[in-house]
Amino acid sequence: MSDGLFDVPGHAGSESDAQRDGGVDYFRGPGTAAPLAVRMRPESLDEVVGQQHLLGPGSPLRRLIEGSGAASVLLYGPPGTGKTTLASLISHATGRRFEALSALSAGVKEVRAVIDLARRRLTAGERTVLFIDEVHRFSKTQQDALLAAVENRIVLLVGATTENPSFSVVSPLLSRSLVLRLHSLTESDIRVVLRRAIDDPRGFGGAYTVTDAALDHLVRIAGGDARRALTALEASAESSLDGAVDVELVEASVDKAAVRYDRAGDQHYDVVSAFIKSIRGSDVDAALHYLARMLSAGEDPRFLARRLVISASEDIGMADPTALQTAVAAAQVVQLIGMPEAQLTLTHATIHLATAPKSGAVPAALGAAMADISAGMAGLVPAHLRDGHYAGAAALGNAKGYRYPHDDPDGVLPQQYPPDELVGADYYTPTDHGHEREIGPRVQKLRRIVRGG
Repeated sequence: MSDGLFDVPGHAGSESDAQRDGGVDYFRGPGTAAPLAVRMRPESLDEVVGQQHLLGPGSPLRRLIEGSGAASVLLYGPPGTGKTTLASLISHATGRRFEALSALSAGVKEVRAVIDLARRRLTAGERTVLFIDEVHRFSKTQQDALLAAVENRIVLLVGATTENPSFSVVSPLLSRSLVLRLHSLTESDIRVVLRRAIDDPRGFGGAYTVTDAALDHLVRIAGGDARRALTALEASAESSLDGAVDVELVEASVDKAAVRYDRAGDQHYDVVSAFIKSIRGSDVDAALHYLARMLSAGEDPRFLARRLVISASEDIGMADPTALQTAVAAAQVVQLIGMPEAQLTLTHATIHLATAPKSGAVPAALGAAMADISAGMAGLVPAHLRDGHYAGAAALGNAKGYRYPHDDPDGVLPQQYPPDELVGADYYTPTDHGHEREIGPRVQKLRRIVRGG
């Protein structure tokens, strides 16, 4: 039996646990039975495509891959960007025994078993690389079980995650590891990956002819994910009867590109953030793109409606008072008719908010008022504004001297409303955008009358 849970070519051991149990074998060697994406996994640093920002001379990741680094590392980035590949290269370069766990199936028991094995090896002079795929799916307890082993370098941890570790990895483990962010591959990167798979003996070895249009389409639907690109190429090639792959065959073999959006992950927050910032920036087309992206991925329409209601006050406010009405109506429609029809209403509201004049005066006004409260400026309510509807109120002077605004022909009259400490404080500052262009002069006039200026 092999010591490792997953064997790596070049390491001692026979059949891996993954092969015996029918699970995932991350580092299965090239072979015609293996998926194209596995066969084409880079075997050296020179074959790695993209991520040049992490692979420069002397960089921590290059040192690890070249076998001279010692720090544990968390590789963070979208699917298909090379996290598993880099982990494989690190294990080969360091010459250490390699163990791999998937957070989808491993628990604390498995983690501790690997650490105990690594500790025994260490006494014999052997070191261990522990690769954990989907590390963000480990619970806090599971992650805590790694801390001592990582800190004492019983194992060199290589964790792979599609989520921002700041949200999904415990702080002690973060502080003991290098966090390296991988980027989605560029279109030119994907093209290199596909062309290599078409020509390389590990791939199709020139057995298929792929048209330029088909290659362009494969690049486009990949969305920066090399694994997706290779899977689509393989599906298309398998459908070819004569060794030719054209764009029609690709379209027939691949229904559509999977939407790059994880409702439970950091991409969820990234896309939602981009959606709101596009509305705030008045880019209606970008806002519609992110809305469609979230709807296509099955995002909860109630969540989207709530974000629109917030944006209506936060980013538009009194510059267009009807924006809030539209957003609230959209939220009600979502509850009333549900999906898919409510998609149109959410689109309606998105267009209204994105094209409306913008003002940050509402949150600024609240922030200014809150700042004074935090600073302790919360004095006594003026006596003439206090409640005078209970027995004994008059004896306390409550409501005495209060002037009823409706008695004035204009409905506004001089009177002190704030506590003494805040007389003259201006919180709301209208912009000259949209409706606030009209309300601004009115606010100034009202202040002059009320303050007796």
